[in-house]
Amino acid sequence: MSLKLLIIGYVWPEPRSSAAGSRMMELIDFFQQHGYEVTFASPAALSEHRADLKSLDVHEVAIELNSESFDGWVRNLNPQIVMFDRFMMEEQFGWRVEQQCPQALRILDTEDLHSLRQVRHQRFKKLDPAETLDKQFDDKHTLFLEMSELDIAQREIAAIMRCDLSIMISRFEIELLTECFGVRHENLVHLPFMLERENITLPRFKARKHFVTIGNFRHAPNWDSVLWLKQVIWPRVREQLPKAELHVYGAYPPKKATDLHRPVDGFYVDGWAPDVHRVLSHARVCLAPLRFGAGIKGKFTDAMLNGTPAVTTPVGAESMHGDIPWCGEVAESVPAIVAGAVRLYKDAEFWQECQQNGFDILEAEFSREKIQARFLQQVESTMANLTVARKENFMGQLLRHHHHKSTKYMSQWIEAKNKLLS
Repeated sequence: MSLKLLIIGYVWPEPRSSAAGSRMMELIDFFQQHGYEVTFASPAALSEHRADLKSLDVHEVAIELNSESFDGWVRNLNPQIVMFDRFMMEEQFGWRVEQQCPQALRILDTEDLHSLRQVRHQRFKKLDPAETLDKQFDDKHTLFLEMSELDIAQREIAAIMRCDLSIMISRFEIELLTECFGVRHENLVHLPFMLERENITLPRFKARKHFVTIGNFRHAPNWDSVLWLKQVIWPRVREQLPKAELHVYGAYPPKKATDLHRPVDGFYVDGWAPDVHRVLSHARVCLAPLRFGAGIKGKFTDAMLNGTPAVTTPVGAESMHGDIPWCGEVAESVPAIVAGAVRLYKDAEFWQECQQNGFDILEAEFSREKIQARFLQQVESTMANLTVARKENFMGQLLRHHHHKSTKYMSQWIEAKNKLLS
């Protein structure tokens, strides 16, 4: 009998639209390689750029919120592992899974720490206009004090504690959770992107031209970065490189983004990129100065895979390169960002050094083979000792008891109300 994995998705995965979508496809591939029959279920509407999961032998199932129909369905499926895509899905379906499939390993895929991203966004909004970056973006104690007051942090961290394992993409986020919020290290899995660089010939320095930035426009840090580039940074770069162009790619560009398109200034809003690798491999520099956010950034690992040096900020490069020098420039001010961008564009020797740094980072931090082996060991060990692991996680037991009771009754009330209205 094959093992079964059920993924309860917040959205249907879009690997060509966001790093989160690519990440989900990595996880699906990992479990399929290790003998799991994968079912992806979601209450979300079907999306334009969603992956064709059926062609990958993944079962697709539409599920309803606040409906007892899920209970019988998941009981019959009887998966060995249930993975919740973001904490909102654990809140909605965690108690039902525990009731119907008590022996299933429950994993939370956080994507990144949403509450950390939100508090950094709030801090950014309060900055003095003369400041462009938050100097305390990585001060754990300060972040803890501000996050602990937020409803989203209380919900998100409670979901992490309730699950048997939570997948964390960033070492910084693991340190924040264990050192400040009291989350058990044994319940966290450090799982960055699982990548493998293809042995292909990439365009060299002289064969490349222009700058590129890429990211889903629905993601607030990406949109802020585009505005900052348009209003402040790109005009200064353009003064020194009058023939250079900046091409802005990303899914779901709103009118306010397409209105920024201005070829006369070398600023092009190109929208969705059908082939991210082609776009990046033909660009000379990836320019993405992020002022807030969380997790690690798929745009930069994509740039490394395509041998494209990158200019960003400390929050953009967070938890991505370990002790290896960054694959470009990490800058803390507008003049430094501009200087880094111009230097990378003009200095072939420095560009090649940064490109090699990117290849070294991929091998040290994102090696698919090494990461998969570690992840598999942690999943199998937890499954083999699940009863003991749950007993040792007393805070998780306590939170499941109280949260699942309240969520269960609220869901049943909504369900009963919907039946009366239908």
